[in-house]
Amino acid sequence: MNLSSARIKFLLTCLAVCGLTLPGCALQSNFSDMDWWRPSATTSWQWQLGDAGIDTSFDVDVYDIEMFDNDADVVADLQARGRKVICYISVGSWEDWRPDKDLFPSSVIGNAYEGWSGERWLDIRQIELLAPIIRARLDQCQAKGFDAVEPDNIDGFTNDTGFPLSYEDQLKYNIWLAREAHARGLSIGLKNDGDQAEDLEPYFDWAMTEDCFAEDWCEEMMPFSEAGKAVFAAEYTDQMAEEEFLTEVCPQARAMQIMPILKNRDLDAWRRACP
Repeated sequence: MNLSSARIKFLLTCLAVCGLTLPGCALQSNFSDMDWWRPSATTSWQWQLGDAGIDTSFDVDVYDIEMFDNDADVVADLQARGRKVICYISVGSWEDWRPDKDLFPSSVIGNAYEGWSGERWLDIRQIELLAPIIRARLDQCQAKGFDAVEPDNIDGFTNDTGFPLSYEDQLKYNIWLAREAHARGLSIGLKNDGDQAEDLEPYFDWAMTEDCFAEDWCEEMMPFSEAGKAVFAAEYTDQMAEEEFLTEVCPQARAMQIMPILKNRDLDAWRRACP
């Protein structure tokens, strides 16, 4: 049997995460008997972040909203309208406006996140230091009644973080995140980490991309589409006009079984979906 180098790296990381035994690793990669929400490839969605009031008027299956800026009543209201609700948190960056910012040891805080003032990359190799903070955030998602979690910035190994993060480091951290989310009954999505989609698809319930049509990398998420899992794609008005989105992106997305929406970069309530 021939194994690709990526698959070999995946198996080695799996051993490290799952207690150095292949049987344990196999168990962790098969979550099909557990109970949490799994969106289908045709699931419609809305994404609104920030502290502005959530516009609950969209007729969609899913809302993706901030954890810190929304309380349990907002989640419950959306669910009463028949929506599933995704909990947005950053798990790979430090943000100087979050209420738990002082809990992060200085040793895990790295380079500035380009384009986002007050945000810095985290050293995801130091899971033992990050775990109490990230678990507390996931606990809040669970306590507020969210159905799922959107873990942002889980592709640090491809960025200038200030730390020598490897492919294996990122796999180990992302698998750990999936296990922690599932332990709380939360569905979890793979966000923007297309390089590892093939290896991580068994652990994650859906995927999410930004600019994958504008930047021509949507095919990297095909392992999720081929598994019948939702791939939520956000494209932005600063990258393409509405006409381009409707006439070019929508037909491509339909063929690839991806659910795209066009958004403003600040992720306010405005959205444009495919007809």
